[in-house]
Amino acid sequence: MKIDMVSEHASPLARVGGPDAGGQNVHVAALAVALARRGHDVAVLTRRDDVDQPETVTFAPGVTVEHVPAGPPRRVPKDRLLAHMDEFAASLKLRWLSRPPDVVHAHFWMSGLAALDGARGGEIPVVQTFHALGSVKRRYQKGADTSPASRIRLEGQIARQADAIIATCTDEVIELREYGAPPGQVFVVPCGVDTACFRPDGPSEERAGPFRILTFGRLVPRKGVDTVIEALCGVPGAELVVAGGPDRKSLHRDPEARRLTRLARQRGVADRVSLLGRVAHEDLPSLIRSADVAVSVPWYEPFGIAPVEAMACGVPVIVSAVGGHLDTVTDGVTGLHVPARRPDALAALLCRLLADPGRRRSLGAAAAEHVRDRYTWARVAADTEAVYERLAAVASRPAVVADSA
Repeated sequence: MKIDMVSEHASPLARVGGPDAGGQNVHVAALAVALARRGHDVAVLTRRDDVDQPETVTFAPGVTVEHVPAGPPRRVPKDRLLAHMDEFAASLKLRWLSRPPDVVHAHFWMSGLAALDGARGGEIPVVQTFHALGSVKRRYQKGADTSPASRIRLEGQIARQADAIIATCTDEVIELREYGAPPGQVFVVPCGVDTACFRPDGPSEERAGPFRILTFGRLVPRKGVDTVIEALCGVPGAELVVAGGPDRKSLHRDPEARRLTRLARQRGVADRVSLLGRVAHEDLPSLIRSADVAVSVPWYEPFGIAPVEAMACGVPVIVSAVGGHLDTVTDGVTGLHVPARRPDALAALLCRLLADPGRRRSLGAAAAEHVRDRYTWARVAADTEAVYERLAAVASRPAVVADSA
């Protein structure tokens, strides 16, 4: 099967950790490679954001990344890319007139907008993965949401027009129903984890303190790192390691890093908080294995790959009971739930878990087994392929002609 993935701002080639480069980049890259391993020919179509980028880059066997002209060939924040989606769609349309794929898989709402426009008039099925929904972002971020004003309306349009939607968690399915997405066209396929890299055995980073709490991911307010710093006040003797954001040498210029550093000083725990900045993806497993517990307590979370990576390493997790966490972490079995924005509840839970090494071992072991069963990229690719094949079967089905008699 020839598969064209559209990922307008999240390129597999991007350096993960920047403001607009995170889980979606990893997801698109890993899914493309896993599908290619199943025998498919995959092209990832992303916006050209550097004048020196070649038109086509071989990313892996069976996978190419192609840079599509749309707007200026420089980095543009994703929330300002909507103005360039007509040009992006025109480029896609031109490509698909001469090289139509068997299926198009759009990642993020603006990619869906361009993909549906580019495929209009043809017979190419379009699969949509939103990765995050504007309705949820607006609900929690309110005035701090910098998305285009038309995002929610356009997402509803995409949800109703796409041939299939792949949601990454069951919580998202409820939101999609509000958008008017046809129930029979929504399928839940989670994000995946590289279990060859993220696994319980392997090197562990050295540490000095008796207990280490780890939180990692994008360094933005909604991720709730401030909640973990506040909770640290009630967990004496433990250190908190925060990984994510820009390179360490640039942390002093990052607004969120400065805010968190200031909060740690105000709460008297600055000597127990370490902000590492960006950690290379290949270095994350050894950092994760050095922790006694990994914490992920965002206000909302479309999926939440960080706790799943920690689970894959056999490290117990505490997560806020929101969004995708409700799918990935079974409370009391593969990890623990805590209300979002409740540092007091988080501190109490951390104290109990750090005092109980047997509980930590059992949670970590169950979590690692759960990830190996459900969240490998091989499993995710197979489930995604099943959605593609369902569309192909529908497209090849002969039309039923009513008997005029």
